[in-house]
Amino acid sequence: MPTVVLVRHGRTAANAAGVLAGRTPGVALDENGRAAVVRLAERLRAARPAAVVSSPLERCAETARGIAAGRDVVIDDRLTECDYGSWTGRPLAELREERLWKVVQDHPSGVVFPGGESLRAVQERAVAAVRDHDTRLAATDGGAGAVWLAVSHADVIKAVVADALGMHLDHFQRIVIDPCSVTVVSYTEHRPFVLRLNDVSGDLGFLAPPARQEQRSVPAGDAVVGGGAGT
Repeated sequence: MPTVVLVRHGRTAANAAGVLAGRTPGVALDENGRAAVVRLAERLRAARPAAVVSSPLERCAETARGIAAGRDVVIDDRLTECDYGSWTGRPLAELREERLWKVVQDHPSGVVFPGGESLRAVQERAVAAVRDHDTRLAATDGGAGAVWLAVSHADVIKAVVADALGMHLDHFQRIVIDPCSVTVVSYTEHRPFVLRLNDVSGDLGFLAPPARQEQRSVPAGDAVVGGGAGT
């Protein structure tokens, strides 16, 4: 099956100021974020992604264009930010005083943001989007070894990773996803494999599809007992 590289957008002024931007329109990358996208594009060059899919929000679309290397960017609304409802646009320091904050920390699967969306719904739509694009690419010529990019938001990526790890959504706050980080998941018939998590530096050339299918010591989809030799 293909391999998805989950990319969080670059940093924005709202991130730096500690404001929950949510779906606020017009939130673009700041200078730090734009510079990080340039570095990430260089890291991803050798991976030769077959497709780039993005949340429709400006900060993600800007990141996606910066790392697409001339490829078309497909917009998928299912990768968009959580609808935080009346929490949108408010400082995090202020939101920490809300009673719901503790529920978000300890029992996120039970959270529905006031006037907004539940985190369960976020996970359901985002996982469906990733699985759908993965299946579509797998059906193309050479798709089984394809690498593709999905540009989204921290809570959305955390929800996808929790699903891939077989974790309950209530544990997803244990996962950290930094701006312009990459998280790599390979889905197989048996299980997903999380190959990288919150990776912010280093060579990503190992993601490049092989010129031919290499001989494997174990069937595709099986975990290597003892850990194996690495990628």
